[in-house]
Amino acid sequence: MRAELVNPFLTAARDVFQTMFECDLVRGTPSLKRACGPELDVSGMIGLSGDYQGMVVLSLGRETAIRAAEILLGHRPGDIDEDVVDAVGEITNMIAGSAKAMLGKPNLNLGLPTVVCGAFHFVRFPTSSVPIVLPFDSPLGPICIEIGLTEAPTEVGSHYRHAARH
Repeated sequence: MRAELVNPFLTAARDVFQTMFECDLVRGTPSLKRACGPELDVSGMIGLSGDYQGMVVLSLGRETAIRAAEILLGHRPGDIDEDVVDAVGEITNMIAGSAKAMLGKPNLNLGLPTVVCGAFHFVRFPTSSVPIVLPFDSPLGPICIEIGLTEAPTEVGSHYRHAARH
């Protein structure tokens, strides 16, 4: 995957965590994702469509997700509950929306965030993409961004329809 597609998500994650949580993210070593299993226990996912299709996933450790929700809510949830799920979905949405704005030129549409919890959930990226995994350490705990994008197939015949109009 090209760096110009990955870097906006990296920057957006750092910006969102700095702004919302006054928390600096320290990037670990990027890698290619080879398994369907999650990197961490709580995953916020947003589908992307347009010039590229795929998905961005924000994974957080269980305690990391609870701490993030605590900061946003002003009180500590006792466990992974609806408030934690909503918080992770909103953080995922902020990162994807910010990255989309930074990408500028490619036409991208964001889906609605979905949050899945538990150590044994699976995340399936488009089969034609090889997702990149960007792990981070933070004062809140472990965080990981996974990005799997592939160029959308061109519409068959669109060139001919366009040419026929002119």
